[in-house]
Amino acid sequence: MEKNTQVIFDRNTVEFVTVAAEFCAFLERSERMKRSVFVDTTLKILPLLYLKASMLPEVETINEDTPESFVTEEDYEVIRLTIASIMAEKDDYLEVFLQDMAYSDTPIKATISEDLADIYQDIKDFVSVYRLGFDETMNDSLAVCKENFGLYWGQKLVNTLRALHDVKYNVKDEDIEDEEGDDEDMNDML
Repeated sequence: MEKNTQVIFDRNTVEFVTVAAEFCAFLERSERMKRSVFVDTTLKILPLLYLKASMLPEVETINEDTPESFVTEEDYEVIRLTIASIMAEKDDYLEVFLQDMAYSDTPIKATISEDLADIYQDIKDFVSVYRLGFDETMNDSLAVCKENFGLYWGQKLVNTLRALHDVKYNVKDEDIEDEEGDDEDMNDML
């Protein structure tokens, strides 16, 4: 058990927990956020989340049971719909890093909102287990999160990062007018 305690309180683990908790809190409070602020912040936190996840120490599960899941379908949908609302017409992007893509003649569409909600679900479950403070479940949740990072959400994170980069830096004239219109609408409301 001593080795497991060292892993769950390792400096890299604690730093990952901190960034993961901040990522979840950011998404949970993003409801009325302007797209430009949301994109800017997400472009800063996602690389940090990826870096901290890639630095997690090796960890093996202790129990055979999968750690408890805390994110409900409703929680997932609230996050997904909030992000979809913020991103609006910029939510969709073409996915190129899917196994199915090798056999497809047509592009495969993905959405920033669904990708971020998927990442949120895994990270929030992990953070929620960590908050309970039971060493064995913390250890197993860390092992599952690290494995899912390698197999699943790490790729979604970098794909979403690419799409968000395009939203921020591939600005067209009509996008600038939309942003200015948003500012005018906000001023009218005040």
